[in-house]
Amino acid sequence: MYSVYSTYDEGTAMDVLHYASASDARAHLKDLLDAAHGGRVATVDRDSERVAVVDATRLRDALAALTDARAEVLFEEGEWAAFLPGLPVHAVSNTLDGAVDELIIGLRQYAFDWTARLRSAPNHTENWGVVQLIGLSTDAQLRDWINAA
Repeated sequence: MYSVYSTYDEGTAMDVLHYASASDARAHLKDLLDAAHGGRVATVDRDSERVAVVDATRLRDALAALTDARAEVLFEEGEWAAFLPGLPVHAVSNTLDGAVDELIIGLRQYAFDWTARLRSAPNHTENWGVVQLIGLSTDAQLRDWINAA
């Protein structure tokens, strides 16, 4: 069973598309994807958990805006070093662009490792947002995100 309902919060109405089960969502997949693409709240219950279906571009842009890279770059002894405080990622190169390129490679490796094994580690669980940002971004988008710091 699915429902479209309005919620009211401080006088604002909001349409929500919700499916009470994965099989209902599967039967109405086009509607669910259209709602997400259109920016509507779209949710699905599976067992005792609720998941949201969102447009990937909107999610990526929101994560980039909400997640500050705080990139730090140093030039020392003829080499550029770049790192992101709080993440186990760093890079060294002869050029600033090279260091950023290497940092992007390191971020992608971290996202792979996080998905494979680190996501349950207490000191890595809070990095979900940055891992999603990495996975949803092109190298050029990651470069812009890093350089904006």
